[in-house]
Amino acid sequence: MATFKVKTTKHTSFVNITNQVREIVRNSRVNSGLCIVYVPHTTACVLINEGADPDVIRDIAYSLEKLIPWKDNYAHSEGNSAAHIRSAIIGNSRIIPIENGDLLLGTWESIFLVDFDGPRERKVIVKIIEGK
Repeated sequence: MATFKVKTTKHTSFVNITNQVREIVRNSRVNSGLCIVYVPHTTACVLINEGADPDVIRDIAYSLEKLIPWKDNYAHSEGNSAAHIRSAIIGNSRIIPIENGDLLLGTWESIFLVDFDGPRERKVIVKIIEGK
């Protein structure tokens, strides 16, 4: 298992962590298996989507704001209910196959840590499971 930290800079931050995760996979020397990427935070999540065109991420952020607005009639007293809801919908982990010592991501796919309640320092946990 490996961990690393990500400092986010905005209230809603999408941080491409593909290179950090890929490096952990390569250093593991596992040829075939699974890579679990997990963030132990209730207002952050892990997302896999297009990393080549930043407009895709902007469109996702825009759509989430329309679907789950920051200001609404929420009961949670800390004032960050929207961050909790967005994170719960997207999820705080992803499983990515490993083959030939590398992540089996699609051509345009990247792994993002998404912080909905930043700026903060977030922890990412990566667990590699070797296939048999």
